[in-house]
Amino acid sequence: MGINSPSDIAANIQIGPTDTGMVRIYIEAEGGIDLPLDFDPEEAEEIAEELRAAAEAARALGSKPKKR
Repeated sequence: MGINSPSDIAANIQIGPTDTGMVRIYIEAEGGIDLPLDFDPEEAEEIAEELRAAAEAARALGSKPKKR
């Protein structure tokens, strides 16, 4: 499965600090999947920058007329 592959899996995401000074992205998905991902603050900032860049790119793609 890749970025452009559609999926019917529903999931919840939570993001917050842990009591050990890490940033946790916690994903809970159908089928009993619990995926805690811990990052140091610098890694979390890099991820945030990547999310912002992806959002900007998605906006740019969404504003272009679709080819027929």
